[in-house]
Amino acid sequence: MMTETWVFLDTGYHTPEFNMALDESLLNWHSQGLIPPVLRFYGWDPPGLSLGYFQKSKGKIDIEATHNHGYRIVRRPTGGRAVLHDNELTYSVIVAEEHEKMPKSVTEAYRVISQGLLEGFSGLGIQADFSIPEGKLGQTNSAVCFEEPSWYELIVEDRKAAGSAQTRQKGVILQHGSIPIDVDEVALFDLFVYPNERIKERARRSFGGKAVAINDVLEDKKNLADVKAAFKSGFEKGLGVKLEPYTLTKEQLEEVETLAKTKYSDDSYTFSR
Repeated sequence: MMTETWVFLDTGYHTPEFNMALDESLLNWHSQGLIPPVLRFYGWDPPGLSLGYFQKSKGKIDIEATHNHGYRIVRRPTGGRAVLHDNELTYSVIVAEEHEKMPKSVTEAYRVISQGLLEGFSGLGIQADFSIPEGKLGQTNSAVCFEEPSWYELIVEDRKAAGSAQTRQKGVILQHGSIPIDVDEVALFDLFVYPNERIKERARRSFGGKAVAINDVLEDKKNLADVKAAFKSGFEKGLGVKLEPYTLTKEQLEEVETLAKTKYSDDSYTFSR
C-alpha cells in the first residue's frame, strides 16, 4: 500500500498578520482542490499574541503593555485562549473533513492530528502523553491558553507542552498550535489585565506548575532546527504520510498579503470582541 503524500511548507518567520492569513488561505485553497493536505511550520517576527476567534479582548488584554514589549496582537480563525508566540515552533495542519484519516468528531480529530505531536516529542527524547481533562473545561476563567490543557493536547510531566486550536470551514479542518521551546513567563503575564499586582504575581507563580517548554525538561538544549526536524518526522510517522516540499507561487503570496492587510491587520477585526 502506497503512503499518501501531503505537502510541507516551512515558511520561516513572518508577521502575525501574514501567518494567520496564510493559514486561512491554505484552508481556502484546499477546499477548492488546488492543493493537497498540508503541514506547515512557521515562526513569528515580530512575536505575536494571538487571540482565539471568540475570545474577548476588552478588559482582558493589556494592549499597551503588549505593544510596549514589541508584540503584535492578532485574532486567530480558530477558537481557544490567547497564546504568546515567541521562541517556539508553530505548526498548522490543513486537511479535508472527509479525509479517510479524519474522524467526524472534533475531539477525535484532535487525537489523530496530535499523534504527530506525540511522535515529535518522542523524537526529542521527551515522554509526552495526551491530556484527558477531568470535569468541565474553562473552570480557571483565565485568558491564557497554557493555563489548562484541552482534550488530546500534549502534556509532559503533567504540564501542558503544546497548545492547539481547530476550526472547520468549507469542508476543511484547520488545526494549528504552539510548541514552546522556551517561555518568558514574566513577559507573558504583563500582557493580561489583572485586578492588582498581587493577583498577577500569584497567577504567574501557579503557571509554572501548569505549563512546560521543551528546554525546561531537556539537559541537552534544543534549537529551532532540532525541533523542526523532530516534529517533521513525527508528523510523517504519526499521520502515516510522506511530506513533499511545496513552494508558494507569486500569485498565492500576493493573495495572502492582501488578506493580511484587509483582515488581520484591521483593528476593527482584531478587537471586535
